[in-house]
Amino acid sequence: MRYVYPVVSRRAGGVSIGINLNTNDACNWRCIYCQVPDLKLGTAPPVDLVLLEQELSGFLHEMQHGDFMRRVPPEMRRINDIALSGNGEPTSAREFADVIELIGRLKPAGLKLVLITNGSLMQRDSVQQGLRRMAQLDGEVWFKLDRASEAGMLRVNDTKSTMEGVRANLATAISCCPNTWLQTCWFAMDGLAPDRQDEDDYLGFLSSCLKDGIGLQGVLLYGLARPSLQPEASRLSALSTQQMEGFSARISSLGLPVKLAI
Repeated sequence: MRYVYPVVSRRAGGVSIGINLNTNDACNWRCIYCQVPDLKLGTAPPVDLVLLEQELSGFLHEMQHGDFMRRVPPEMRRINDIALSGNGEPTSAREFADVIELIGRLKPAGLKLVLITNGSLMQRDSVQQGLRRMAQLDGEVWFKLDRASEAGMLRVNDTKSTMEGVRANLATAISCCPNTWLQTCWFAMDGLAPDRQDEDDYLGFLSSCLKDGIGLQGVLLYGLARPSLQPEASRLSALSTQQMEGFSARISSLGLPVKLAI
């Protein structure tokens, strides 16, 4: 299977059908917690839409009518969603809008469609077209924001994005697909948790968005569960439940829903 893969997802609470458009292991960011081996800087290669359709339709049939679910823990035996994620930034695929249209044709009614994105390519017409179609399909966007300062994003995501650019891209995502959540990976580096300034920067960004009517659905806050495959792997560690719950409570105090996965 080149494009389609199953994941038993702790965040989803079931089986997620993954769509990997970045089959060359290339991304325009390099997050230091990334689990993709041999990750390289780049963009998604051309997508074989005919093959993607064959794989997705075949796997949906197998999950609904075959014996795949017998290999899944009983408490996870449900199809939760179709998720565009994979080994790089999915919106970098030039065929992104066509991929969303294809999924819309095959997706069973009531099955959630999720885009997991770093949000950096929201200015592209094809991305906005795809997001508008996702909104028609009751789709959901998970927009990455691991740190809310330029120094923090450089340190964690290895990108020179500006906070004004992130804010503009987030506003665009929400305008195209209103069901947009921030997804945030919170972890320790060199044995040190994110400091109070990191938390304050993040809360300040959220407060500014809320004040200006950028209508987020909430925050998906999660910690490290599997080891990074980046050079910084040995420097990263998970935070305690108490630390994660403490930051979650600060976010909740702004009036935003928080879904916490530790």
